[in-house]
Amino acid sequence: MNAGLLIIRLVVGLLFAGHGAQKLFGWFGGYGIKGTAGWMESIGIKPGVPMVVLAGLAELVGGLLFAGGVFLPIAAVLLIGTMFVAILKVHVKNGLWVTSNGYEYNLVLIAVVLGVALIGAGEYTLF
Repeated sequence: MNAGLLIIRLVVGLLFAGHGAQKLFGWFGGYGIKGTAGWMESIGIKPGVPMVVLAGLAELVGGLLFAGGVFLPIAAVLLIGTMFVAILKVHVKNGLWVTSNGYEYNLVLIAVVLGVALIGAGEYTLF
């Protein structure tokens, strides 16, 4: 069980952190703060720059905490919050299925993060 939780935490947490790095630093093919801010403003999330910084930090910090298995309640709030906003602002109008740009994937991520937070990080953590 502990190895399984570690694999889930590392994959999901580090991918979230990568998305945060895309927003904040333009790494991994991301658009950085200014590029992402323009997109966020185009979908009604204003002011764009502060919102990108908040979303990017939530994903980066939340993802690293989740991957490390530390402060899981804080990590869960940060990550689930970003997914909830993504669902409401981008995906809900498209329905459930990801094939139509729906919220299916975001919902899966919420379930994984919440499930691990409720179960606990397992034995293999940073602390």
